[in-house]
Amino acid sequence: MDIFIFGFITGLSLILAIGAQNIFVIEQGLKKNNVFIVCLLCSLFDAFLIALGVFIFHYFLFFSNTLVILILNILLIFFLIFFIYQKALLTNNQYTYTKKSKDTVFQSVIKTFGFTFLNPHVYSDTVFFLGNFSKSMEISSKIIFGLGASSASLVFFFILGYGAKAVSKHINNAYAWKLINIFIIIFMTLVILFIIYKEIYLVFLR
Repeated sequence: MDIFIFGFITGLSLILAIGAQNIFVIEQGLKKNNVFIVCLLCSLFDAFLIALGVFIFHYFLFFSNTLVILILNILLIFFLIFFIYQKALLTNNQYTYTKKSKDTVFQSVIKTFGFTFLNPHVYSDTVFFLGNFSKSMEISSKIIFGLGASSASLVFFFILGYGAKAVSKHINNAYAWKLINIFIIIFMTLVILFIIYKEIYLVFLR
């Protein structure tokens, strides 16, 4: 039980920071848009990456090089630019979140996949950090530690998504959603600038 709690606390500490993925989950909760599917997928994707890190960490060290990270960062930048473009189109129009303006299940799956697997920090947190942390554990301890970390993701994403859904009734007019979209656009733009500066300029161009 101590190892499970240790895994839970360690996993929770890694996902508490507000990033692009967390903002996306909050937005889906506020929109009441496939909340269960988005939260479940985020949790399952995290559990998958945690399992990779905990059990085959050493193999992934081979793929951890600056070129791979650069490619992932570039893909993430393009993904975020497209996401911002969609938000900008919505912000310029008068609209409310009706059934028509919500994503389909397929669109939610694709976006959740993009926000998870195109983000290099997801790999550093789950595969490499947790993998390195548990590399000296016995198999039975690895399993318990991984379950603890995965449970943290499950609890966190469902609280985040359904917490946002619970307050969405207070945000049901076009003006409020316009402000939310503007905030998301600004936040995602800052994420892009951060990636360009820290992950590309400081590593490759300085």
